[in-house]
Amino acid sequence: MAVTVQLACGTALAQAHWQMGVFPVANFLAYTSHFGTRTGPWGRVEPHYGLDIAAPMGSPIRNWWAGVVQDVIHDGACGIGLVIRSGDYEHIYCHLAGHVAGGTYRSGPVALCQGQRLRTGQLIGHVGMSGRTTGPHLHWGMRHGGRWLDPAQILRAMAAGRVKSRAGT
Repeated sequence: MAVTVQLACGTALAQAHWQMGVFPVANFLAYTSHFGTRTGPWGRVEPHYGLDIAAPMGSPIRNWWAGVVQDVIHDGACGIGLVIRSGDYEHIYCHLAGHVAGGTYRSGPVALCQGQRLRTGQLIGHVGMSGRTTGPHLHWGMRHGGRWLDPAQILRAMAAGRVKSRAGT
């Protein structure tokens, strides 16, 4: 069974098995910036295509859903990051700790490169402060069919799926 979830940039089909998804940050502190238009850290109004999740520096980051590493990022905005493809979904993880060399992302025991398969919940990195950031956090973005989605809505769908699963409906 599938449920339809209204998302900020459209509607996507949320699979009933989404309750199996994993919250990406092991040591959650707070949500520090929402999806959508916001005043950025340098005072300009700008779009924000993800959810910022504050956590202590070096906190483990887990893969939301099984998939394949589509890209390893190292730039001035995202900093060190990963794009993971899970079917029609791309989940983006930015501001990671560690380093990128020769197309491989490394952080502690983690070594990831393009094309590598990942399990749901697998350790994929650590919270850092790379790129454009004012403090340690994970920027977690989500696209479906090339359209940005609100990750908070994804988390709500995951929670609703868990409630339904426990209730036996």
